[in-house]
Amino acid sequence: MNSPEILVRNYRGELVDEEHCGYLIYANSFDVKEIIGQDDNYPYFLRSCAKPLQASLIVDYNLDKSFDLTEEEIAICIASHAGEIVHENLVKSILEKIGLNESYLKCGIHSPLSKTRWRQMLAEGLVPGQVHNNCSGKHAMMLALCVQNGWDLKTYDDINHPLQQKIMLKVNELCEVSNKYPIAKDGCGVPIFSMPLKNMLKGYLNLFLHSKYSLITNVMLNHPYLIGGEDRTDTKVIEHSKNIVCKTGAGGLFIVVDVEHKDGFIVKISDCDMKAREAVVAGYLKKLNRANIPFDWDVKNGHGEIIGKIRTVFDKNF
Repeated sequence: MNSPEILVRNYRGELVDEEHCGYLIYANSFDVKEIIGQDDNYPYFLRSCAKPLQASLIVDYNLDKSFDLTEEEIAICIASHAGEIVHENLVKSILEKIGLNESYLKCGIHSPLSKTRWRQMLAEGLVPGQVHNNCSGKHAMMLALCVQNGWDLKTYDDINHPLQQKIMLKVNELCEVSNKYPIAKDGCGVPIFSMPLKNMLKGYLNLFLHSKYSLITNVMLNHPYLIGGEDRTDTKVIEHSKNIVCKTGAGGLFIVVDVEHKDGFIVKISDCDMKAREAVVAGYLKKLNRANIPFDWDVKNGHGEIIGKIRTVFDKNF
C-alpha cells in the first residue's frame, strides 16, 4: 500500500493545527536520489502537468512555423493561465491565425483565476467565456493541430480522435510508460492519462533536457507570467530562479526541472492543498540552494495578526 508522509505542518501558536501529507521524488540525471513517502507506483493523473508534454507536438509537427506562432502564443499553449487580458488576447490571436473563433473551444467556462481580473469583469458587467478557462491555450493548440492535419474539429476532445491518440503515444513515450494505466477526462474535457509519479518526472526530464525540445524550454523560461499569471506558483518559481522550468497541476501536483543541473523533482500533496504544495516546492528549492521563492510562512487570523507558522519537513523545527 502507498504511504504518504507528512510534508507540511501549520502551527497555531505552539500547537500543530494542520498537517498535509504527500510525496516527493528527486532525480539527478534520471537516477532517483531521494524519495519522501512511498507511493508504491500508484498511478495518478497528470492533470495540467501534462501540458508541456502535450505541447511537444508543436515541435514534432512544426506547428509554430505553420501558423507563425510567436513565443508568447506558444507559452499560452502550455499555460494554466489566470485568465487575464494578456492571456485572453493570446488565445484569441491563435484562433485568428488558424481561422477559427472561440466557439470551437471545448474547454468549458469558468471565471478567471486572477482575482484582480475577475473583479474588473464584475465591475464592467462582463461575462466569462471559453477564453478565460485556464486550459483555453492548450485547446487552441489542439485545434491548430487539427486544422494543420485536416482532422475533425468537432470531436477533437474524444479519446479515439487522431489528435488524442497522437498525444497519448507522445506522453507515454516521453514518460517511458509501457503499462496500460487508467484514462479519464480532465477538468477541461479532454482525455488525461495516469501513471506513477516517477514516470511523470521522467517525462519532464526527457522533454526539458532534450535539445530537440529547447523551444518549449526557452518559451517557459522567457515568459513565466504567461505560463500562469497572478499568484500562480509556477510563475513565481520561474521568475525567482535561474534555468528552472516547472508546471503546476490539479490534484496537488507540481513538477520542477533544473535544466542547468539536469535534475528535478515532483511533489504530490494528498489533500491537494495549494498552499501546502507551494510551501513544499519553496522549501525544497531552498534546501537544494537553487532558489528563494517568495512565500508567506506566517499563519494569520482575520485581523491580520500573525498567530502561527507554516513549516515543512525540510525545517529544523518541523
